[in-house]
Amino acid sequence: MTIEVVNFRSIVTTSTAYYFILIAHILSIGNEILIGDTVNTNASWMAARLTTVGVHVQQVLTIGDSHSQIMDALQSSTGVADLLLITGGLGPTRDDITKAALSAMAGCGYRLDEDVLHFVQTTFERRGLIFSPSNREQAMVPEAAETLFNRMGTAPGLWMTFGKCNVAAMPGVPTEMKYLMDHEVMPRVLHRLDGKAAYEVSYLHTYGISESELADAVVGDTDHLTTDSVMLAYLPGQGGVTLRVSSFAETPIQARLQAHPLIDHLLSRAGNHIFSQDPDASLARTVVGMLMDRGMKIATAESCTGGLLAGAITDIAGSSAVFDGGLIAYANRIKESELQVPLSTLDAHGAVSAQTALAMAASVARKYGADIGISTTGIAGPDGGTPDKPVGTVWIGYWSEDIHFATLARLFRDRDGNRMRSVGIALDIVRRQLLGIDRLPFDMQRVIVE
Repeated sequence: MTIEVVNFRSIVTTSTAYYFILIAHILSIGNEILIGDTVNTNASWMAARLTTVGVHVQQVLTIGDSHSQIMDALQSSTGVADLLLITGGLGPTRDDITKAALSAMAGCGYRLDEDVLHFVQTTFERRGLIFSPSNREQAMVPEAAETLFNRMGTAPGLWMTFGKCNVAAMPGVPTEMKYLMDHEVMPRVLHRLDGKAAYEVSYLHTYGISESELADAVVGDTDHLTTDSVMLAYLPGQGGVTLRVSSFAETPIQARLQAHPLIDHLLSRAGNHIFSQDPDASLARTVVGMLMDRGMKIATAESCTGGLLAGAITDIAGSSAVFDGGLIAYANRIKESELQVPLSTLDAHGAVSAQTALAMAASVARKYGADIGISTTGIAGPDGGTPDKPVGTVWIGYWSEDIHFATLARLFRDRDGNRMRSVGIALDIVRRQLLGIDRLPFDMQRVIVE
């Protein structure tokens, strides 16, 4: 393949060539990560941060608190990468040996950083803590290193250069790492990029459709819209399927423009299923925003979800404008006494039924004076199912002055998953009703109860 973009590097996979100017490795250090005591969220966060500016993360490696392992990783990565990000092993305890390995790698001694020392001493005094010799050691940095000032903690970060490779070493505490990335590391990375590479990413979040149906029946063939520099990825999760459009070019404007045809295609084909293009979107945030825009209120009546639906709504800042209250009616006697579900309905159809779900939704809307009532009642599992109503049977009721119905979700044997999926389906039903979309999530059918 001929690369026409000057100074760019081509990383070729089986089907796609990516154009980057910098190659990065990420090294996570700590026995606690290897044995599972600590989940390594740092690596994924840093990788995403680098990718957004057009840096290719080629390798992510996790090793223990071993001087020899750190030295091996340093020698390996600095020989091939342009950028190496390290987290962990910086601090006052004996297992914090990253600084020693970097000094050995550079063949240098240490110097006292007076600014760091003053900051650490002042921090300890302000908190009424004892300043110990090990804390003073944190102000000792390799002579060959540039200090990355850490205002979120006492261990400074380090910036060093080995040949063509810049190395950034940061503490493993996520808040400290993120501060140093945003305020110290990324400005240096952007300076080195010097505007020579651009990466634009768009996220189109969908709900209420499976990945296979979305790809095959809705989006269809996109080969004519994707190139070596414009790519489409399907990212399934419990919160739905996210369509990620990635575009690489010499400038941000070029990257943005060349992605437009693909994004327009996705919006035109999958628009009913797309609930947001905000990278940090959630279905609950979208629904709350739509209710705010319309000046409407919603109330929840929950059985199998046990308050998760109300929790998803009230997790959103400003949700008090659209949500006054909800009710958890787990037992039948509470459904009867608090939601006025007729005993005859419970006896004839059971708690897990279209009739009960709709009665719950209608009653809670009237009880709290809401425009919309939404309910959940089902068998989350892992036990309690019957041949007629197996585990994973969930009825969701929707009520408004204009329309009211119930719909059946047939889920799985995973209790936690069933509860969260029920919340997602309920929220997506509300979203679709507000938009006037006739099709229910996952093609579920409306059951009208007279």
